[in-house]
Amino acid sequence: MGKSYAKAFYLLISLFFMWGLITVLVDFLIPRLKDIFELTYTQAILVQFAFFIAYGLISIPAGNILHKIGYKKGIVLGLTIMTLGCFLFISAASVRMFSVFLIGYFTLAAGMTILQVAANPYITVLGDEKSASSRLNLAQAFNSLGTTVAPILGSVLILSDNIKTSEQIKLLDTTTKEIYFANEASAVKFPFFFLALSLGLLAIIVITVRLPKLINSNASSNYRKAIKDKKLILGAIGIFLYVGAEVAIGSFLVNYFMDMNMAEVILKNNCMNGIASLFHSDITSIDDKAVVGTFVFFYWGGAMIGRFTGAYLTRLYKPNKVLIVFAVLAMLLVSISMSTSGLVALWSVLAVGLCNSIMFPTIFSIAIEDLGDLKPQGSGVLCTAIAGGAVIPLLFGFVTDMHGFKMAFIVVLCCYAYILFYGQKSLKLNSST
Repeated sequence: MGKSYAKAFYLLISLFFMWGLITVLVDFLIPRLKDIFELTYTQAILVQFAFFIAYGLISIPAGNILHKIGYKKGIVLGLTIMTLGCFLFISAASVRMFSVFLIGYFTLAAGMTILQVAANPYITVLGDEKSASSRLNLAQAFNSLGTTVAPILGSVLILSDNIKTSEQIKLLDTTTKEIYFANEASAVKFPFFFLALSLGLLAIIVITVRLPKLINSNASSNYRKAIKDKKLILGAIGIFLYVGAEVAIGSFLVNYFMDMNMAEVILKNNCMNGIASLFHSDITSIDDKAVVGTFVFFYWGGAMIGRFTGAYLTRLYKPNKVLIVFAVLAMLLVSISMSTSGLVALWSVLAVGLCNSIMFPTIFSIAIEDLGDLKPQGSGVLCTAIAGGAVIPLLFGFVTDMHGFKMAFIVVLCCYAYILFYGQKSLKLNSST
């Protein structure tokens, strides 16, 4: 990589870290908002619906916008919109309105969508073309680092204090009630105020850093031709279901563990207590959600470790076969968690994160490998499919409300079953061409 682009590269991988951090930090607001507004699981998951539906609505328009204004301005635009979304969170915390939170989530995700569409092409051109894949993998590893750090920040900053019910709040006198509401607001305001400042600073830095020009004159055309590719369409369904399954599990882990009374199990187990104590100075004084939320670190941490392992495995074996193996393992682990309780159920569902690690990049690469000049359009289609993170968790939440968590896991089991099918089908499609 030339020295002239080194600063740009380091800046861009910081963007990958930030959107990984923010994506998972969103998960930790779900159990808190559920308690504050006394929501059902279906209502609470509207948070993720508002966040991920932006990918379905914004991805292709974002490509057209970037085609007109250029990628550097696109990155600045994305960061600016994300900063606005963070400030909407601060306003929502002050007025205690769930609808404003949802608007904030959508705004944040809209900016993130533009940012992702712009940042990925830049990573590939910042240096020698032969090492483009290596640079992109490194950037994705920083994204995983962000998703791994977020659970610790979320459990400490967002979930650590106790939430009062509406009945308990009615019993408070006016002064105590105002203090309580102020404390509740600050638990949300502080992390998102810090994120707003960080994103705003990054936007200013992007403006001052030299970035290469990269404009594809065909970026907004040929989508109809691209979607005629069978492997792309089946892959888009795979991305839709994968993102949906990953987000559904990650979003409900805290509530799932609370439903199994895992906080009590953790506190009574010396080893588990010791792990939780590494992140909290006094484990006995914090809310139970913060206790169990600490272990979400292992779900996203497993994804980070698995990404490095998967990168090695896909060099040794066909990516399709690696995808099949990881899909089978994910189904097995989900089934174990469904049929057990206690620490076995906890660790088996956390281990699914390890299996998730290779799915997105592997499905993505398989889906566009035969598109040639239509790869940008194929990428736009696949990015739109990330909207599965809005739909599948909503379905998961609905089934949970009706039949409980154990039955709801059938939803993600079906998602991984399709990914297994796609791995097998793509092998057949490759052999037939």
